[in-house]
Amino acid sequence: MDFCIPCNPYFPTPEIFEHLGRNLETILKFYPSDAGTITEELCSTLGLHPKTVAMGNGSTELITWIDHLLVRESLAVPIPTFGRWTDQPLETGKRVDMYPLLESRNFTLDVHDYVSFIRTRGSRVAVICNPNNPDGGYLPKHEVLHLLDQLIDLDLVIVDESFGDFVDAEPYPGVALEAAVRPNVIVLRSLGKNFGLHGIRFGYMVANPALAGRVRDALPKWNLNSFAEVVVFMMRQFMPEYQDSLRRLGNDRRAMFQQLSTMPGLSVFASQGNFLLVKLPPGHDGVPLRDHLLTEHGVYVRECGNKLGTTSQFLRLVVRPQEDVRRLLIGMTQFLYSGSLHEIPVIGLHHRAVSA
Repeated sequence: MDFCIPCNPYFPTPEIFEHLGRNLETILKFYPSDAGTITEELCSTLGLHPKTVAMGNGSTELITWIDHLLVRESLAVPIPTFGRWTDQPLETGKRVDMYPLLESRNFTLDVHDYVSFIRTRGSRVAVICNPNNPDGGYLPKHEVLHLLDQLIDLDLVIVDESFGDFVDAEPYPGVALEAAVRPNVIVLRSLGKNFGLHGIRFGYMVANPALAGRVRDALPKWNLNSFAEVVVFMMRQFMPEYQDSLRRLGNDRRAMFQQLSTMPGLSVFASQGNFLLVKLPPGHDGVPLRDHLLTEHGVYVRECGNKLGTTSQFLRLVVRPQEDVRRLLIGMTQFLYSGSLHEIPVIGLHHRAVSA
């Protein structure tokens, strides 16, 4: 059972998979449309202008091209965060100014302090992931806009909203429409993460027409595959089911947060992503717990020892339905509190439902 890869467990629906299966021969046999055609359909569904959008074969392709085309000397990024925002510019010889998010502040980004850090270091590009990965920390929209205002003189400000659709802290999160009219802002969005289709590899960026066009012109004309095209053209039809999946996942996140919070000594960090970051009690390491969960319970978790800004005492746990969480909690309880199920109650299982 996978608590490692952050997929949406409720989408696609069985009906969508059935449709893909029925059309598998056609999808595999024939060429897809060019990226422009697929982008126009995506924009029609989402209410965006095609000239402000570039679609990529996953967000990593877009990060790579943004780095090659638009990052000249230096880039500031809070850590911990998605590893490609540190690794990619380092691979091309850029200076990466890493701003530490403090555990003592629950990994919360302080906009004023981050701007001061950028000024002190002289960074020319700034990045934030919102919600952040691996902790799920969320910066409210008005604070993101304040950050963009403060950094209008930089070469570029990137807001990675790959997990943005999972946010329910405010009704209209996201700054894509702002990015389309600002001189130096790119918003990055993932479709694979939100739709639970990591294998298709598709995402998009939003920026003003000049910035978006620069990236779009560098991308191959046929950089999107036929599966991506089919799903994009199905989005409008299945949008109600997709929105329902997000509501169900939000309920699961609240329930899972409460359940994990009852475990003695375990720190659980508030999240607006489809995952929760936890810190194990003192004296416990995530590597043996990860191995125990996999070998004894068939549960796969993300231990964060190789992520800059965290240690192996941290685990990132994907939000899953309650029947799956029960299995995770049983395994964690057995390992952390050295008791069999006959000797110690499974912590947190009495929290069966949390209202929206």
